[in-house]
Amino acid sequence: MNDTDRNKIEAAAWRSLMDHLQKRTDAQNIDLMNLAGFCRNCLYKWMIKAAHDQGIELSKDEAIMAVYGMSVEEWKANHQTKASEQQLKTFEDTRPLHSDISGH
Repeated sequence: MNDTDRNKIEAAAWRSLMDHLQKRTDAQNIDLMNLAGFCRNCLYKWMIKAAHDQGIELSKDEAIMAVYGMSVEEWKANHQTKASEQQLKTFEDTRPLHSDISGH
């Protein structure tokens, strides 16, 4: 596979992932962090870093919109639930496994 085809396939897969996460508002960020070590916030931060590395201007708001499909404030107001004590404990226990870009 050549680089152009690989980039097209990866871009299509990324869009499918974003579409899926935008539909799965029941999948809380804390659950994603606890299970996989990354969440929607990591995804938009990876987008910003990738754009910067390529010399492309991408604002934080543009990256958030691409990942969440809305502002973080709107997402939290409409979809975020309060984390349970167990979720918070798991979050702390798995902190060493979290993505470096997460800032946690």
